[in-house]
Amino acid sequence: MRSWGGLPEQAQQSLSLDWRDQALQQLQQTGLVVGLGRSYGDVGLAANGRPLLASGLNRVLSFDAEQGLLRCESGVTLGAILQLCMPAGWMLPVVPGTRFVTVGGAIANDVHGKNHHAVGCFGKHLRSVRLLRSDGQEINCSAEENPDWFAATVSGLGLTGCILEAELQLRPLAGGYLDTESIKFQGLSEFLELSAESASRYEYSAAWIDCLSRDVRGLFSRANHSPRPGARPLAGALCSVPVALPFSPLNRVSLRLFNSAWYHRQRADRRSSSAAYDRWMFPLDRIENWNRLYGKRGFRQYQCVVPAESVAELLALIRASGQGSLLAVLKQFGSLESPGLLSFPRPGITLALDFPWRGETTLKLFAQLDQLVAAADGAIYPAKDAHMSAADFRRAYPRWETLEKFRDPALCSLFWQRLTQEDG
Repeated sequence: MRSWGGLPEQAQQSLSLDWRDQALQQLQQTGLVVGLGRSYGDVGLAANGRPLLASGLNRVLSFDAEQGLLRCESGVTLGAILQLCMPAGWMLPVVPGTRFVTVGGAIANDVHGKNHHAVGCFGKHLRSVRLLRSDGQEINCSAEENPDWFAATVSGLGLTGCILEAELQLRPLAGGYLDTESIKFQGLSEFLELSAESASRYEYSAAWIDCLSRDVRGLFSRANHSPRPGARPLAGALCSVPVALPFSPLNRVSLRLFNSAWYHRQRADRRSSSAAYDRWMFPLDRIENWNRLYGKRGFRQYQCVVPAESVAELLALIRASGQGSLLAVLKQFGSLESPGLLSFPRPGITLALDFPWRGETTLKLFAQLDQLVAAADGAIYPAKDAHMSAADFRRAYPRWETLEKFRDPALCSLFWQRLTQEDG
């Protein structure tokens, strides 16, 4: 198996966990338990080359449609939960940009969504977790029971053990539609004004930016749940990318053309519409295997969070490098704290961009960006990372040593090995 971004050069030999009663035996033979392998970097790759796929732990164990409580195994996908609970008037409070994520993966990375400013991370809505350690010990943990294990497991990068089960608190839902607005903006100051204005009035907000334009133009999107009733099945893919090209078609010229076309596709300064929940929340899910668009060498995503005053410097470096992104996203995080030890979101602006992998050329740009992030006391997102230095990791995530104390000795990712078992 490879990561979603195309790591490593040699694919890892994966095992499959098909039945819960096999979990202990297989946990002792593997190096990491993973879900669907959608992490972009090396956080989901086993240090010993033998990841255990937990997709067989895919049962919904109970669903209380009165209280909105759902208990399931860790291999259940967020999409499967939405398919079950939305017709009953409930939904997940937090989802990332894809529904193809398992509950275990969402917990391990403490994922966030476009409503972080309003509701925080996935871990804030997690009631309890049941862990299996490689020594056979099973641990129930929550904010009240074994809270130290709970804090280590939420955003614990899958290192505290195999998550067998989890209980989630869902939120009420009127229907499967959103009232959305898309606004053209020019410049970071206008983006910040829109973010501030939207924070108290809209649950969801994020912006696509043309990262190659000097004036940082973009489209600011915001949405609230619509009172319009009715639920519909989640939409399938519109198309698929069957194979990875031998080279990436994304270069300075094609990126400029795409970014310009994407910005100008909306003619009016503001556009309001009613959109199906999943089509607005998961736009890339409409293209199956979209990661193959980056060619056989894959891509790397750079996602960081920094104070607002540092964003312009980051974008200037990216623009000067000519290594722009089709999907450059800006989002203002809120101040709600996560229960997890290594949760990524914190007050500031998060910037996320995908870069075709060009080896040393890409790494040189990332090193320059890292210097700016460190100087601003920002952080890089572990779920997307494949290059961060040990020094930058330890500065941004000072509680990593606490997580190491709770790590199952049988489990270690390439990410954890790279950043904690080398000189800082």
